[in-house]
Amino acid sequence: MKDVNVPALVVFVLFFALVTVMGFLASRWRRAGDAAHLDEWGLGGRSFGTWVTWFLLGGDLYTAYTFIAVPALVYATGAGGFFAVPYTIIAYLLVFLFLPRLWSVSRVHGYVTPADFVRGRYGSRPLSLVIALTGILATMPYIALQLVGIQAVLDVLGVGGGENANWFVKDLPLFIAFGVLAAYTYSSGLRAPALIAFVKDALVYIVIIVAVIYIPIRLGGYGHIFDTVSEHFKQAPKAGGMTLTDDNKKWTYATLGLGSAMALFMYPHSVTGVLASKSRNTVRRNMAIMPAYSLMLGLLALLGFMALAAGIGKGDKGFNPQLSVPQLFANMFPDWFTGVAFAAIGIGALVPAAIMSIAAANLFTRNVYKEWLKPAATSADETRVAKLVSLLVKVGALVFVLGMDKQAAINLQLLGGLWILQTFVAIVAGLFTRWFHHWALFAGWAAGMVYGTWQAYNISNPKTTHFGGNAAEIPGIGHLGYIGLTAFALNLVVAVALTLVLRAVKAPVGPDETRPADYSAEAGDDELKNAPEPVAAH
Repeated sequence: MKDVNVPALVVFVLFFALVTVMGFLASRWRRAGDAAHLDEWGLGGRSFGTWVTWFLLGGDLYTAYTFIAVPALVYATGAGGFFAVPYTIIAYLLVFLFLPRLWSVSRVHGYVTPADFVRGRYGSRPLSLVIALTGILATMPYIALQLVGIQAVLDVLGVGGGENANWFVKDLPLFIAFGVLAAYTYSSGLRAPALIAFVKDALVYIVIIVAVIYIPIRLGGYGHIFDTVSEHFKQAPKAGGMTLTDDNKKWTYATLGLGSAMALFMYPHSVTGVLASKSRNTVRRNMAIMPAYSLMLGLLALLGFMALAAGIGKGDKGFNPQLSVPQLFANMFPDWFTGVAFAAIGIGALVPAAIMSIAAANLFTRNVYKEWLKPAATSADETRVAKLVSLLVKVGALVFVLGMDKQAAINLQLLGGLWILQTFVAIVAGLFTRWFHHWALFAGWAAGMVYGTWQAYNISNPKTTHFGGNAAEIPGIGHLGYIGLTAFALNLVVAVALTLVLRAVKAPVGPDETRPADYSAEAGDDELKNAPEPVAAH
């Protein structure tokens, strides 16, 4: 190793060791009931109150990749990168309408995954299967990008032996981080990231508050920062712009914001955090207070402008914008606080990566293994399989990071949002109405997936010939818009049209195991008091 920032590395390792210990101790935290039950390992016993849920969801949704990617997008393109701020605000308003209903019906019937709900609501095993597989597919590159976030921090720290080192020495720190993450997730389940999220969120808030005060002082104030950035984009208009005056940019910005807001809580890890809450009111309170994180996100985005003003990557045509924030911290902060900042990013990768792997494991166990491979599986069987699958998911993500170009990982993550948005109609519509026919929903899902993936495949940029972006021309409108939202619109149109046809010919529908009262049940209500805990999913 050379050029290692030793003080920063020591601080980073100390915080990493702290959360590792916390991860293993979490197996004894708030434990109740049968430890060999998926409710315990995969949902933390469904016992988390308002504050634990708030930190868990914050640790889940605001990831290390967010810490790096949002300011990197602002660094590279200007104001367009701020789409992440309004989209998170819209998301919480939107999901306030339906997440409490999902919590209630899931608690009454013992649903662990959104695909469980789809199976129970529509009585369709094929529809439930494609919802589950879509969730796993969309989650895999997301987990990989958490490891990319850790790798970016390790690169700037100087750990790994440099570019000339053999592959094993170079990636050894990432192997160690992966091994620790896999071990305490296997041991403690969802309780580990829930407990570690307290440390992660505290570090993130401290680092952001210090950064938005201290770095501008070093750079001559916000006025100087904005003047420098404005001049930068005037000289390099092809890189982006600080305004959104072009009609195409307006449409792209708006559709990307809305589509991302709709997709955010379709991700399995987001649903997992919600279903782990102990009450319906806990979910509602969290949707009301979660926008506090959007304030942090807005401040975080400003780091991209600060990196430009500080000259990060200036003159280096091959500079990776993903390194702009880690390099900014390394240049601006004292070494010891650089270690704190890097710990915030590193731990900010461990928490969501753990939750994502648990969510993917829950989907496979409940909706593939139990539903299709071993219907007679016991609760202990489910838990054992989920633990093993969570390890395999992490191994897959690690292979993905080490074996593929980072640009490919980023492009696949763009696809992840497009794919998961195609589950919106089946899940959200099902929470309010049984009108849609399950085969119409299946056809709508297929249409959205095929169209969206095909459109994304045809997008090129200077770095790649395929999957080079997330915006294409909206049919009938002519402006560029988010592909995921266009695919969703096609999905909805197909589902509505085919439902009308199937209803006209009186096609048979699957059984609905839910009742209207299930969607408003609260902890302590008769629906929950009189039900076994948990109720069998099927």
